[in-house]
Order: sequence, then structure tokens, then C-alpha cells
Amino acid sequence: MKPSRILRIVLYCLVLGIPGRAAFAAHQYNGPYTAANLDRVAFPMGGIGAGMICLEGTGMLSHFSLHSHPDIFREEKVFAAVCVKGKENVARVLEGPIPKWKIFSLHPHTGIYDGPGNGLGRTTYGLPRFREAHFGARFPFGAVTLTDPKMPLQVEITGWSPFAPPDADTASLPMVGVEYMFRNTSDRKIEAVYSFNAENLMDRPGNRPLIRTVEGGFVLAQPPGGELKKHDEGYLAAFVDEAGTKVNAAWFRGGWFDSATMVWKDIAEGKCYDQGFPQEGGPSPGATLFVPFELAPGQTRTIALKLCWYVPYSDVRRGGASGEEEAYRPWYAGKFLSIDAVVGRWRRDYDKLRAASKQFSDCFYDTTLPAEVVEAVAANLTILKSPTVLRQIDGRFWGFEGCHDEAGCCHGSCTHVWNYAQAIPHLLPSLERTLRETEFCVCQNDDGHQNFRCPLPIGAPGHGFHAASDGQLGCTMKVYREWRISGDTAWMKELWPQVKQSLHYCIETWDPEHEGILREPHHNTYDIEFWGPDGMCSSFYLGALKAAVAMGREAGDDVSLFEELLAKGEKFVNEKLFDGEYFIQRIQTEGLRAGSPLEVQSMGRSYTPEALELLKAEGPKYQYGIGCLSDGVLGSWLAAVSGVGDVLDQDKVDSHLKSIHKYNLKRDLSEHANPQRPGYAMGDDGGLLLCTWPKGGMLSLPFVYSNEVWTGIEYQVASHLILRGMVDEGLEIVRVARDRYDGHSRNPFNEYECGHWYARAMSSYALLGACSGTRYDAVDKVLYVDPPLKGDFKAFLCTATGYGTVGVKDGKAFCDVVSGKIPFEQIRYSAR
Repeated sequence: MKPSRILRIVLYCLVLGIPGRAAFAAHQYNGPYTAANLDRVAFPMGGIGAGMICLEGTGMLSHFSLHSHPDIFREEKVFAAVCVKGKENVARVLEGPIPKWKIFSLHPHTGIYDGPGNGLGRTTYGLPRFREAHFGARFPFGAVTLTDPKMPLQVEITGWSPFAPPDADTASLPMVGVEYMFRNTSDRKIEAVYSFNAENLMDRPGNRPLIRTVEGGFVLAQPPGGELKKHDEGYLAAFVDEAGTKVNAAWFRGGWFDSATMVWKDIAEGKCYDQGFPQEGGPSPGATLFVPFELAPGQTRTIALKLCWYVPYSDVRRGGASGEEEAYRPWYAGKFLSIDAVVGRWRRDYDKLRAASKQFSDCFYDTTLPAEVVEAVAANLTILKSPTVLRQIDGRFWGFEGCHDEAGCCHGSCTHVWNYAQAIPHLLPSLERTLRETEFCVCQNDDGHQNFRCPLPIGAPGHGFHAASDGQLGCTMKVYREWRISGDTAWMKELWPQVKQSLHYCIETWDPEHEGILREPHHNTYDIEFWGPDGMCSSFYLGALKAAVAMGREAGDDVSLFEELLAKGEKFVNEKLFDGEYFIQRIQTEGLRAGSPLEVQSMGRSYTPEALELLKAEGPKYQYGIGCLSDGVLGSWLAAVSGVGDVLDQDKVDSHLKSIHKYNLKRDLSEHANPQRPGYAMGDDGGLLLCTWPKGGMLSLPFVYSNEVWTGIEYQVASHLILRGMVDEGLEIVRVARDRYDGHSRNPFNEYECGHWYARAMSSYALLGACSGTRYDAVDKVLYVDPPLKGDFKAFLCTATGYGTVGVKDGKAFCDVVSGKIPFEQIRYSAR
């Protein structure tokens, strides 16, 4: 952590009166979050496409997103509490202090009199809380420790949701566990009452809401009917399996702050009673479950709160789908018929699902890899718990790029963004294969054109806009990757005709002269078109050609054209796009089939009179020319992590990567001018710029995101550096990225780009394979171990059939299977 950031945290803590030792405690990678580093922590829990609840660093539950769309920062009157009885009862909300930034921040879902300027009357912030909190994460588990000098209890809160790869169904359940472990720190017996209190957050205007009791808890319900729309129906259950549990389903009804006042009165007085939902008058605004317990000195007691929900319909549709019947429905709605079925499954299988999730977590963290790597990988696995990812009722996976505060951002499992994401293909490969099937069998037309954005619900899209060159070519490499991960040659052969058709479309559209490069204008992940050949997109082309050669041979097809283009292209890029230090773009508008930049369809095609002057002087807008592009050999990276093999002269690739580290990594951005989107990295933040022009030649209007910093690209470059043996340089980039997400200014578990929980950040998973040098090929049943790290090490490995640890011990490679099976017949170990 940089000295300037430490000083800032120290001053912040001193202003708030936080004790000096805590003020000097900077966050350690993969370690706990304390003091000011707790401020932004919100740890996602939930299931893929099922919904999300976050456990904050203080222990608060927030970000309630249960209706198939994000509700970021949504807070409700939902909280756990404990009352220790005595001569004077001591009661506390089971949370740490409210972060000061919340006092005057935007609170969505509140009325005009409930906001910061009117005193935050819709919150529970005024209730007593524990004085100190610490937070730690061991995905999929997050843990909060609470202490208070006036409370004779130490409390540990563990929040989690099922995750046991490679089982995709377990990862898609609408279930969250929140366990409260109480330890008596006094020298006397304690009598206490735990309670969980929740207003009916499922309530929607248009029909009477309902609260009903279940064994050990209650269900907050918004039944269908009345003026409600189908997607308004929803249920949230909260229950425990504890003897003596009582449920009050009839909160006090009244105006002003009557309900909250009476709920706290019950808590403070140590009440514990049953009361049913009122049958007359208005509905109860909320419910409470009570669990009385006693603890001898030093004794502990854990109360497991089980939360689950059932919202079987939604109004979420993207990309042209319309009509209520066509809206997205979550996968779990096809597996469960009611909230009672979900409750029954959660109650029955809680211990089994927890054990399986804990087994995965323990194995994942049983590693000697650098702490910053483990933190970066694990932090971005929380994307799989966020509303960025969906899984529709037939089981197929679909993703946004990220999340707006109240809706998904940039729809369609966008191929040029999801190229970077490496977690799902390894952890949940059966889901990843559904993406390939959608891309080639649904989103590709008879000409081979792929729409890089798939509608939701999944269906055939239009084909009126450019294909994305990096997206479509990347999909070919990813078919190869899924083939080698799964070992399913029949699956690959079934897709091969569409893959071949796709590649022929790419050749005809962007390489009509058969040069082995993309010369015609080609759309890409920067939402613009590059004119003329460039290292980034041509490396995708070469990787796709190389993957197609291997797949075509296996399918018994003629691949001579692909071989010819691959040889031509590598020669051209290596000789004509390498400037002696890094790969560049040769901007070209003349002699192309595309015609004038004024006529070519583009997201940024508007040319004002002043832009026309730039066109004459510099060429088309939004190019990078002789700049050093951080994605400049991106196709070579994807080929390497997909098992396709080397693309381009690797010495020149190494030189390009060294140049990125030398020129694009900034340890402090205070003097960097970014007129684009500065929120990702700014001020004294460090970051890897998307592009720089160290030799001059920066265009007046370079590509539109060129001055920004994206974590997905930082991890891509870092993992490529490490893979190529430049470990220190790669780790430095990882540290710079994670320093921005230290919990003080940004949530460590929400790396954002164009939206929260941005999918590109799952490029971080490639750090595991890069550091360990491991890759399992299920076709050949060979485990490759080629580590750039020196000496013995241990790392996590997940395959399509099981997971375990791999590494080197006493100079010999090993693989210990922990769950399922990894049926390797040979380990090929290469010591560098």
C-alpha cells in the first residue's frame, strides 16, 4: 500500500476518533478489513441468476436484489439483534458502527422525507450497535467479528451461499445462510435473546401483502392478484432450526416511527413471544423471530439464520424481446414450485451444502500463491453471486457486462467483454458451454455473422450491426478451450460446421485479400472500429485460425486455407506491425472495400465540421496508431490461456508486455489527464492505462476509453506477464489494482467498469493458471505443470469433473484430488 494512502487512512481514522493502533492498520492482501477499510465492504451472497443479498463489513445486510434485477445499495429495516438480560439489559443491533459516508449519501427506494437532509428516518442507523467490527473473506464465506466493551459477548457472523464447483445447480440456488456465533466472554452465566427483524420488503403496491409463519420463522410475501403485475409476486423466508423459537408476525401498526419504536422496545426488554399475522385492519409491516439462549462462561452458541426466496417471474427482457410471457424467468423457478419447496430444500440440505461449499473454500485457500493473487481471484468470484449473471429457466447462462444501480448494464453475454472472463469455464464449465452453443447456434445467421449481444430471453437476434471482430474470433478459441476442458470431442464436432462458417465470414469481411490480418474496419471491445491492421485484433485472428486448424483436423476437414492464412498473418504482424519494442496499428482508409469512414456504420459515426478537419489531417476518429496498447497482444493471451498455443513471435510478445509495464503502469494518476470516465482510477490511485503514446503520435481523438483504467485489462496483462516469466512485473500490476479496492474508497468485492461487478474483471482467474503454470487437457488426459515460480508451491486447480491442489514439492510435480476426479494419465512437468 502506498504511503500516501496510509497517511490518508490514518488522518481519516484520527478525525473519527478511531484508536491509534487501528488507525495505522493498513489492509493486507487476502487479510481482514478493519477501521476505515470496512467502510465500503459489501460481500455478495446468492445464486447465479437467482438474486443477491450483501453482507457488509459491519454485519449489515443490504443490496437486496431478489427480483432478477439489481437494487444496489438498497437497505431495508432488516437486522439481527441481541439482548443480554440482567439488572440492566444490554441490547445491540448485531452490526458494527455505521460508516460515516452513509450519513449524507443517496439512499434509493426512500420517500422525499426519508433522505439524508431529512434525517434518514427510513433507516435503523439510530439503534445501538457494537463498537468495533472486523471483516474477512474466504469465498463463498464472509465473516464479521463484533466486540463491544459493554457487551459480555463476542460475536462472529458468517454469511455464505452455496458454491461447490463444478456443480452449476448448487451455485444457482436462491439461498443465503447467516450464522451468528456467540461467545460468553464474562465470568458469569448469560441469559440472552437473539432476534431477526424484517419489514416486509417484498411488499408491492396493488395487493395486500402477507406474512405467514413457518417452522422456526416467517415468510414475507407479496401474493399475486389485485392490480399487481405477474413479476410483482415474491416471497422471502427467514427461519432457524432452534428449540424455543418464537415468531411475532404482527408488528405494531401506526404512523410516524411507531413500528420501529415498538420493535426496538421488544428487543431492549428481552421479549420473546408468538403472535400471528393480524386478520383485521391493515397488514403487519414486518415480523420478528426470537431465539432465547443461555451461555456459561467461555461457552459458545451458533444460531444459523436461513434466508431463501422465490420470485418466479420477472419483467427483465433485453435486445428486442417484449411481452410479459417473454420475460426472463430464473432457473430455480423451474426447479421449485413454491417458496415452501425452497424452504424445504434449504432446511433439509443446509448442512450438506455448507460442507460442500466449505470443502471448496478450504481447498481454494490451501495455497502458497502470492496473497495479492489469491485476493484478486477470490474477490472477483463474487461476480458469480451478483445480478450481472443470469441463468434462465432452461438452464442456459446469460450475462450482462455489469450492473447499473437498478438494472443490468450492456446486455447480451457480450462476446468481446466475456472473452476476458476465465472463471466460469474452469469452475462451472457446463454453463460456459451453453454460451458457445448460444453464440454459434442462436446468434449466428446463415452467413456466419454473429450478433455479439444475445437477447434475453435467449432467442435469435437481429443482424443489422457489425459483428465484433475480437468477440467473434475469440469465440472460436473458446470452443477449442471448452473442448479441451470437457474432453467432449463429440460436442466440438457438433459445433464445428458453425465454427467454420463463422471463420469464413470473418475472412470475407475483414481479410478479403487473404493476407492473414484484419485490414478492413473491424468493430471491437472499445465500441469503435479500427481501420487498418493492428496487433490486438489480428492476434485474435491468428489465434482463431490456429484453433480452427486443430479442431478441423480432428473433425476430418480440410483446413489448408486456415493454415495458409495463419502463416501469412504471423509473418505480417511480426514483421510489419512490430516497431522494435511493441506492436502497433497501421491506420488505413484508402484501398479498402469499406469505403469512407463517413459512410461506414459505427456507434461514433457522426462527423461534425471540426471532426471532418481532423479526418483530413489524422484519419478516422478513435484509432490508436503508434500507441502502446495494453490489449495489444490480447489474442495471444487468450490463445495461451485457452491451450491453443503460442501466437506471434514470443520474444516480441515479451517485448510488448514489458513495454506495457514500462509505459502504461502509473503508480499515481494525479497528473494524468482523463477526460473520459475517471471513477475507475483517479487522483493518487495507481493503475494500468489502456494506452499510452511514449513515442509521440497521440491522435487528437484516440479511441474513446484510451485514458481509462480497467481491472479486467490489468489482470489480463498481469497474468500474461507472469505466464511469460515476468512474475514481479505481473504481481506489481495486481497490487496496484487491488490497492484501489481496499475497502476505504471502493468495495473490495465489486470491481466495476461499465457497471458494478463487471464481467471483464474475471480475467483475474487466469492468474491461477499463470502463477502455477498448470493446465489440464481432458482430451489427452495430460496435466501440464510449467510454473514460472521458483521452488515448491501449491495452488488450486478445477476441472470439469473435480478439483484439488497441484504444485511442486521437493522438485516433483503433484496433484491431490479433493473432490470428484481429475483423470490424468500423465503429468508433464517443465521446470524453468
